[in-house]
Amino acid sequence: MKAAFYEHTGPARAVLQVAELDRPEPGPGQVRVRVAVSGINPTDVKARDGSVPRPIEGFQIPHHDGVGTIDAVGDGVKASRIGQRVWVWFAAAGSRFGTAAQWTIVPEQQAVALPDGVSDDLAASLGVPAMTAHRCLFADGPLDTTMTVLVSGGAGAVGHFAIQLARRAGARVISTVSGEEKAKLACAAGAQEVVNYHNTGAAEQIRAATPRLDRIIEVALAANLAMDVALAGPDTTIVCYAAGPTDPTLPVRACMSANLTLRFVLLYGVPRPALLRATADLTAALADGALTALPTRHFPLAEIASAHEAVESGFTGKVVLDLP
Repeated sequence: MKAAFYEHTGPARAVLQVAELDRPEPGPGQVRVRVAVSGINPTDVKARDGSVPRPIEGFQIPHHDGVGTIDAVGDGVKASRIGQRVWVWFAAAGSRFGTAAQWTIVPEQQAVALPDGVSDDLAASLGVPAMTAHRCLFADGPLDTTMTVLVSGGAGAVGHFAIQLARRAGARVISTVSGEEKAKLACAAGAQEVVNYHNTGAAEQIRAATPRLDRIIEVALAANLAMDVALAGPDTTIVCYAAGPTDPTLPVRACMSANLTLRFVLLYGVPRPALLRATADLTAALADGALTALPTRHFPLAEIASAHEAVESGFTGKVVLDLP
């Protein structure tokens, strides 16, 4: 099969190769998926460049997420799954066979049947960002129509799905963004109020829009902690899902005064039952038409280095590989 891989970590153009590798065969409890589109996340780039190093056993085909069709199953998996169109998550977690290849193998629960009519772009962009958004929103209980969620960075992938999942649950959603174009994306995702966090008085604008916040979904805790604490009150949970270059200094007394809860989310450590609940809820949301694709930039497999560089440059939307 044609695959992109690296044998050691480093810059994209220095370590990524595209060549023929042996097609993997599914083991017990696994399925093999013929990949159509591979989604790229910042975590994939960080694993490749070595900033979050993981063991490499000979070679590593990158990328956790993708969409494709099951063409073979291992022992213990129903043969009826062959031919099923699926979205794939965590393909490269503890495995050499990520989705940046014509075929990948995953435990069967990590290849989730797709409802009819879901585009490849949307299906390939679920996985890490949508499951992270789900955990951030629901780890502390359900949302309802009495609740308000603030989504920091609503134009990003996690923010996009957090807006849509919160709206589906009935909550009111406010989002912060850094500019006009990103504001349009957050509005298109469903945010009912969008605030440019660079503006003087951003916190006052949010406070005027809602008397309370139940969840704050935070992408930049160090930069935004002071505003988040100022907006928080009893029963507010601030949920951080990204690590920045500098760690915040925690204002303990202010956090105590607000009686807030501070939660951190890294998908790799989320209990598996919660991950499986997320896949079920996301698939139901797809069937409802509640989720939409981000603006998507496509690269051929041969240009994977350019695709990784696009992610590193901060492309707003989703970067994907088309598999031949």
